[in-house]
Amino acid sequence: MHQCHFNTVEDMINAALQSKLGEDPNQIYATGAFDIVQTTQFPNTSHRYFNRYIVFRVGTSFGACCIEQNQVDRNTIANLSGESIATLLQHDSLVVRIAALDAYLGNLSPLRSEPIAERRTLDLGTPIERAIQRDRYIVEMLQCEPNETVGLIGVVNPLVEAIAEQGAICLPCDFNMEKTASGITVEKDMTALFERSDQIIATGMTLSNGSFDQLVQWSRVSGKPLTIYAQTGANIAKQFMGNGVHNLLAETFPFSQFSAEETPVYQLFSAEAGDSTS
Repeated sequence: MHQCHFNTVEDMINAALQSKLGEDPNQIYATGAFDIVQTTQFPNTSHRYFNRYIVFRVGTSFGACCIEQNQVDRNTIANLSGESIATLLQHDSLVVRIAALDAYLGNLSPLRSEPIAERRTLDLGTPIERAIQRDRYIVEMLQCEPNETVGLIGVVNPLVEAIAEQGAICLPCDFNMEKTASGITVEKDMTALFERSDQIIATGMTLSNGSFDQLVQWSRVSGKPLTIYAQTGANIAKQFMGNGVHNLLAETFPFSQFSAEETPVYQLFSAEAGDSTS
């Protein structure tokens, strides 16, 4: 796969459409298209997580995008199998474009074959045991200092706890939560965290709501580290390593919550953000 730097996700989509990333997307097809609705509520907690995904199968890889309710119609998704990646990359829906780009990139250069990706294992266990282990993998990438402020965009309560275990101060942000399980008020506007955060963790869902570009630009300008935890768009976030993304914990489909067996996650590290060039 050709190595390029991109200012925005849209730049990457345009490059893909021009076959600048590798194979002609007019000749690559989504052989499968499906959506998943999944909820999770851990024992003795009051918050229920609603997760909705669109997933494409392309060759040997899957591409996924977590979506908000009513962001794209289920019948629309079901009718996208058989379409070329070029067609999907020009779809009206952002989440369709993200899932298609993720699948295309994953087929070109899968994480399982990525030299800079360190494969880690989530052990056999219950959903909460596996979530705790995954979130510890994320937090160990941060190298937090005591009392350092860590913005968390996309709140998962075990991750809030993992940040606190490092002696850092979590500043949570999420559209769909008022307070964390530990009682921290959750911010709605991520830009409110930019000045207050020494570093930021964000989920791949920032790709599906269009805020990812703003985050990587914040990191480039401020020089502060940005760590991405990605189920959504893991292969897309990988392309921004050293160009706004410092660390990435990537999960490929099927995700950890869909299995109790051992499953892989991938850690990618970048010493510092590089210059952004188109």
